[in-house]
Amino acid sequence: MIYSVSRKRSLLKSITWRVIASLDTFIIAWFITGKLSWAGSIASLEILTKTFLYYFHERGWNYIFWGKYANGTKGIKKIKKFFTFK
Repeated sequence: MIYSVSRKRSLLKSITWRVIASLDTFIIAWFITGKLSWAGSIASLEILTKTFLYYFHERGWNYIFWGKYANGTKGIKKIKKFFTFK
């Protein structure tokens, strides 16, 4: 069986990853600059740009079948058929 992934799932993954990654960016920027205000500005801008980039990256990967496996032989045959170039 081949499955699809909802847009809401992709959006939620984007948001939760952004929280983790933006905290990382904030800490690194604070460490380098020594200024909380600069670290906050850098992290804020990064939240906006990278959320959109990750969302489209995630949605694009849904069109790539490599590494996806279906339960049962019927789904596997469909995937193999997709990659058979005749």
